[in-house]
This record gives sequence, structure tokens and C-alpha cells, in this order.
Amino acid sequence: MSNDSERQAGGVSRRKYLLASATVGAAGLAGCSSSGGGNGNESGNGNGNGNGNGDGNGNGNGDGGSSNPSTLSAEGSSTVYPISNTGSSYWNSNAPPSDGEYWGSNDESSVPGWDQIETDKNIADYFAGLYGFEETGERSNPPFSTQVALSHSGTGCEAVRDGLVDIGNSSGPITAELDISEEERDENYVDHVVGRDGQPVFVSQEVYDAGVEQLTGEEIRGIYQGDIANWSEVGGPDQEIYVVGRAEGSGTDTTFRLNMLGDADAEMDVDTRLGQNQQVQQVLQDNDNAIGYMALAFAGSGIQAVAIDFDGTVYEPDPDAENTIYDAEYPLNRDLHMYTTITDDTPEGTDMREAAFLNMFLTEFGQQVFVEDENYITLPTSDLEAERDKLPDQV
Repeated sequence: MSNDSERQAGGVSRRKYLLASATVGAAGLAGCSSSGGGNGNESGNGNGNGNGNGDGNGNGNGDGGSSNPSTLSAEGSSTVYPISNTGSSYWNSNAPPSDGEYWGSNDESSVPGWDQIETDKNIADYFAGLYGFEETGERSNPPFSTQVALSHSGTGCEAVRDGLVDIGNSSGPITAELDISEEERDENYVDHVVGRDGQPVFVSQEVYDAGVEQLTGEEIRGIYQGDIANWSEVGGPDQEIYVVGRAEGSGTDTTFRLNMLGDADAEMDVDTRLGQNQQVQQVLQDNDNAIGYMALAFAGSGIQAVAIDFDGTVYEPDPDAENTIYDAEYPLNRDLHMYTTITDDTPEGTDMREAAFLNMFLTEFGQQVFVEDENYITLPTSDLEAERDKLPDQV
């Protein structure tokens, strides 16, 4: 297991595993939120306008209290995208407390986690105000806007490295995505972990119905390394296995190879590689003999997550099982990262805009609405405190 996969046991929440949640992934990918410049499209450019230094990439310092802070931009992983983009949508809406659907409520129970926050401010006004930004008091007019572009973990890490975006979203460790040492990581980046993903292994519904409800770790390794080619070899139908992998540069692929095959660069024998989680989901739905791996948020009808036996411990997709893929000990469990860069202007590695936005995810409200409601795993309290400690001091 990778260092990023080491967990504090027993701290994560267990959300009911909804196989009917395909719409979660689709809705999260409907479009990038933006009230500022930049294309924010699926090509993953995600460049914003209004940089304080005039380079047009949206990665200015954005000091608290500025009368015109630059747009905060993020790009990367399709796994982190539902969390980051939903947060961006909420931020740009700057909904008032009277809006019980998105922020605040006359009935405090309608917005999970909101009762932990005492404020009469609009949502972006509140979190930005913690870091010195002036509130607008206006819906759809936050103190600064945010935008999130969809690409891959590797692309997101490269974009934040090259100063093209403020935040690089990644579902794999930046050390593997950029092929750098831990020392280089610590000298140049701050790793903000905002949630976790159980990363299930899925099979087509027909394969599951034919008896493949559980596989061993060795069997999955055998399938992905070309040693097992027919479902009959693992108790299934006499049918060739259609092996689906994620595109190289995807954090989902990097962490799968790292945690399942033991090396981020391990050779794989796959029939196809696909760029996004939702594409894997669609292929498994369209084929009756497929296997694939993707994020929890993209489970849907027509596919089934299998239980996996790792060295005698069976991890079930059922969150109420004794051992489950939601457990910290599950070998494919992984951190979901938002990386920022350490520069001369931001020696702490996180400027005030980035801190304000990231802090929103590191609250009870943010964990419920942006992490758990997207079918990911929330961080335990001790980890939330450690992540908040990485941010600059509030003003």
C-alpha cells in the first residue's frame, strides 16, 4: 500500500452505497462552474483571467481585502472533479442564509453540517471573510470567483507546477504523477487532502449475475497482467474478459497500479484505456463481459462492485458489512488531493484565496455537502484538524 493510503482506522463515515447513483457523476460533469474568465471545458485548459501579475492564467496572489481579487482556478482529476466543481458552484452562487437548499436554512436540519456554522452571511462571503476578503452581500457575486476544469490528475499536477492554475486536483500522489521525490514534493507543494475514495472494482451486471460477486486480489492482478483471460477461470461464464483501464496520467490509474500491482509504473494488459471515470462506467454498462476500476461516485446501474479478498480479509461494497471498501484499511482506499504551490510570494504554499476556498471543504458542512453527498468518504475529525493546520491563519 502507498504512503498516501495509510489511514487512521475507524475515522471515516460510511455512506449507503447507492448503485443508482450514476446521475451523481453525470450531474457533476455537466459543466464547469465559472463566473470569471477561462474556458473551463473538458479539454482541461482551465485558464482564468485577471491575474494580479497580468499573465492571464488566474494564479495571482489574491491577498485578502483586495478590491478585485483574481479568479481562483483549478484543474485535474475526474475523480476529484465532483467535489471541487460542486464546491465551486456553491461558491459562485454566494447563496444567502435564507436559501435552505444550498446554504443556511429556516429549518437547520435541511442542510447537513450547516448547524456547525454560526453566520448570517452569504456562503462565499462567510468563507472568504475568514481570510480578509470584503463581503458583497449579493447572490451570484462572490468576493472572488472560482472555476474548475476537467482533465486528469497528471495534467492537473503539471498545470499547478507550471503556474497555469492555482489548484491541481489529483486522485494520485503528486510524487507519482510528476515522478518526483517526497523531498521535492515537500519543497514545492502543499498537499491538501479533502476526502477519500474507496476505489471499487466493477464488473458488468451479466458477469456478476453469473456468479462473479467476489474476486481475490491475486485474481484481479492476474486479470490486469494478462494471466487470466476468461471469466470461467474465476468462477464465471465461459467468456473472454474485456479488461478496461484508465488512461495513463490518470490518478485513478496511478493509484490502482500502485496499490493493486505494487508499482505506479507496473505493466498492464488491458483491452482499452479511457480518460474519464464516466467513460469507464459507460463501457461497463454497454458490455456483458467487462471489468474496470473507477471512483465511488460513478457507480451506476448495469455494473456491480465486487467484494475483494485481500489475504483472507474480504472487503464488501456494502457499508454495513464487517469489512468494507469504506474502511481505512481497504488496500485501494486513497486520498483525494488539491495541490497548491510554494513560491516566493506564497512561502506557506497557499494564498488567501486558496485558503478560503479550501477551508470550505474542511468543515463539517463541506464534508457533508461536497464529499459525502458525492458518495465519497469524509475525513475523520483529527485529519480535518491536521488539514486546516496547513492553511494560513485566519484574520
